[in-house]
Amino acid sequence: MDFLQPPDWVRPRGYSNGVVAKGRSVYLSGMIGWDGQGQFHSDDFAAQVRQALQNIVAVLAQAEARPEHIVRMTWYVIDKKEYVAAYPQIGVAYRELIGPHYPSMTAVQVAGLIEDRARVEIEVTAMVPDQ
Repeated sequence: MDFLQPPDWVRPRGYSNGVVAKGRSVYLSGMIGWDGQGQFHSDDFAAQVRQALQNIVAVLAQAEARPEHIVRMTWYVIDKKEYVAAYPQIGVAYRELIGPHYPSMTAVQVAGLIEDRARVEIEVTAMVPDQ
């Protein structure tokens, strides 16, 4: 996996501008902040991010993939101010669950998500290297 960083650009914080990868593609549906039984345990934004990231790690494992195989994440958030305010807690959860791996990312504020209690939804694409 090669991260794309034009030499004269400012290095982004918490994501990469682009990624080149070879291997087996893994595509995850948007993960929200409920558990494997479809239950929300919190309406707190950072807590829902933590749960969504845990869900991502669990689904990746089903494909024998790990967080460091993620090449792209798209975050859909209900409220960008809530998202920005939660940066410190999101950073802690991200580093704990995903590690020091920063794929290409996009965050988009949306009018709503299908599950009314969901505050965030995260889509992931991963590339598992050929053995």
